[in-house]
Amino acid sequence: MKFLDEVKIFLQSGSGGDGCVAFRREKFVPKGGPDGGDGGRGGSVTFVAAANLNTLIDFRYTQHFKAPRGGHGMGSNRSGKAADDLIVRVPVGTEVIDDDTGDVLVDLVTEGQTWHALKGGRGGKGNAHFATATNQAPRYAQPGEPGEEKWVRLRLKLIADIGLLGMPNAGKSTFLATVSNARPKVADYPFTTLHPQLGVVRHYDTDMVIADLPGLIEGASEGLGLGHKFLKHLSRCAGLLHLVDGTSETLVDDYKTIRNELKRYDATLAKLPAVVVLTKADAMTDELIDEAQKALTKAARKKVLVMSAPARKGVDDVLTALTKLVKERRAKEAAAAAEAAAAAPAVRIIPAE
Repeated sequence: MKFLDEVKIFLQSGSGGDGCVAFRREKFVPKGGPDGGDGGRGGSVTFVAAANLNTLIDFRYTQHFKAPRGGHGMGSNRSGKAADDLIVRVPVGTEVIDDDTGDVLVDLVTEGQTWHALKGGRGGKGNAHFATATNQAPRYAQPGEPGEEKWVRLRLKLIADIGLLGMPNAGKSTFLATVSNARPKVADYPFTTLHPQLGVVRHYDTDMVIADLPGLIEGASEGLGLGHKFLKHLSRCAGLLHLVDGTSETLVDDYKTIRNELKRYDATLAKLPAVVVLTKADAMTDELIDEAQKALTKAARKKVLVMSAPARKGVDDVLTALTKLVKERRAKEAAAAAEAAAAAPAVRIIPAE
């Protein structure tokens, strides 16, 4: 399945059905009064976040979404049928953006979350509503109210706990394949990963989702390379896993390049807690590992872990550090939710007499 995380689509709610002009005509009642029924309501457009979707690829082939029109009113005071609402299913983590203003209209971050985008038009009233003492046979009925329409952009931000960062060929896909059941393409050349890959990792009692993004290069914040297209997916992460190729002759510059690109793209991303790891230790001597670790520690100003994913050397230490970040984030979210619930006004139930 191809990965697509931004699309532009057209939405239109259904118009209401027209009211009916009719008169009662039965045996022995040749000149009955007006009995035209009302038109039915037009269909609304509603977005629903679905857990079984992880890409917007379906919207590449279907870009116009129009809800059906309500049924027209009929004689004998019969109302038209209300139209069914149009349900647009999108992946969890999708933002709906107004194409004219650029405003984010809604962020669908939980499974089953719904948002009513456009309201269907009201049905027109039949001529029975317009009878008066002076006009007992009105030959007028309301037309249905037209539906609404809007161009919107859908932008998918993956729901992941940890974002994998690094230069091309730093070992990100190898790490993800080692610790999860994800099977990203692994090869010894840059830009093996062309779109994000998600892997679910269980470390002792904690499950977490890790997103492997295409490698970044210098100038990514300005649109160079592949990774810039997917940096937005990091905004929901609890933390970052920054992998640095230990066999690179410019590993310190590699680290600084990624950090600078993060700051240029979005300063808030650079503030996310990060675990820095020196990779490909199996291809290095102990002396080289020690030298590279010291140099990277000085540049990162934090403890640097050493790992060889194929040999599973240091993998548990890395997962333990990531688990700590995830638990801290979830604890903060739980505390914030509890505080919000406590601050909400209590609902007073008055018993029936």
